[in-house]
Amino acid sequence: MGIEQTEYRQRREKLMEKIGNGTAIFCSAPTAVMHNDVGYIYRQHSDFFYLTGFNESEAVAVLAPHHKEHRFILFVQPKDPEKETWTGYRVGADAAKEEYGADEAYPITELDEKLPQYLEGADRIYYHLGRDEAFNEKVLSHWKRLILTYPKRGTGPVAIEDTNFVLHPMRQIKSPAELEMMRKATAISAAAHNRAREFATPGKYEYQVQAEIEHTFRLEGGMGPAYPSIVASGANACILHYIENDRQMQENDLLLIDAGCCYGYYNGDITRTFPVGGKFTPEQKAIYEIVLEAQSKAIEAVRPGKAYNEYHDTAVRVLVEGLMNLGLLVGDIEEIIKEEKYKPFYMHKTGHWLGLDVHDAGTYKNSEDSWQILQPGHILTVEPGIYIAPDIKPAEGQPEIPEKWRGIGVRIEDDVLITVDGNEVLTSMVPKSVEEMES
Repeated sequence: MGIEQTEYRQRREKLMEKIGNGTAIFCSAPTAVMHNDVGYIYRQHSDFFYLTGFNESEAVAVLAPHHKEHRFILFVQPKDPEKETWTGYRVGADAAKEEYGADEAYPITELDEKLPQYLEGADRIYYHLGRDEAFNEKVLSHWKRLILTYPKRGTGPVAIEDTNFVLHPMRQIKSPAELEMMRKATAISAAAHNRAREFATPGKYEYQVQAEIEHTFRLEGGMGPAYPSIVASGANACILHYIENDRQMQENDLLLIDAGCCYGYYNGDITRTFPVGGKFTPEQKAIYEIVLEAQSKAIEAVRPGKAYNEYHDTAVRVLVEGLMNLGLLVGDIEEIIKEEKYKPFYMHKTGHWLGLDVHDAGTYKNSEDSWQILQPGHILTVEPGIYIAPDIKPAEGQPEIPEKWRGIGVRIEDDVLITVDGNEVLTSMVPKSVEEMES
């Protein structure tokens, strides 16, 4: 299972149609150091991978549709048997042409020498000024030199445009092959969550549950976690990005698990919350039922033609109504929503795009007052929650929170594909009803 080279080529062709007489430059992700001379497992930049499938560092991809001979050019690490003995095989320039469909490939050491020929005939450069400051400066310096000689030549790039705004709308709509990858990533994620719920019992530690989850990821062929796994028991569930995972779970705890598997660079992202001892307390059950209803109503609002913000607004209204019914919020519901007086309980949005990145590429708004419209092929998460931290401070004019509610944190998250006539919950194989959570 994977993306064929024909699809990578089609993506490049589509992007080159969009940039016309421009030249697009993409730099690989830098290597990251764990400590001293020990590096993390390498992970390619998603844009670079989306266009090439190439998974080595110190590489540059250039798309030059105006060039007479070379439209797709790769600069890669040269073959070096001694270094490859220590750090793994390299494709090298010669094989890059054959294996990755490049019209031409060069050693990365020749970038400064060869790059200008692919820029001189372009009317603009497409490049995202990212976190690699050294490479940013390299691109800018080439552009500055071409600008200085423009009066004599009458050709060359007169502007730099961000690649994100031409490439990311492409990445948002998932192809059939990408959907297969996403189905696999979410299926493995689901299996890990189901295993975790079976395994988690009072007295065990959060990290033991984490180990079961991540064991399943690798056992089923995944690359590993899509992000640091959150295994948050008790009041830890009120910390949105809790990753210490070192607390011993107790009988009346809720356990919030937010974990997803990365498979072939595509990611799952699931959250479930359940009672470690097998039974909700009355307060836990009340909060859980509100979040579950909010998620159900929000998923119903995820349909083609709907504005992106609608499912968040739907979830917020259900959450506020539920909290008002419990006496945890008081007043006029419209005022509470408008003034965001619910924020001490629910401080994040209801979801995000999902794909090659966990918070995937693409805009959410087209302008200040215009939201992105959901289309078939979009995948997003739906993840409402309620978090009543032990030290929660209510909004102005709202009541103090009784002790019995403090320390309860609940989030429920699924991955949802927009289809032609509605949606498909890719993670539906993970139970979430009250009855199933207590079984």
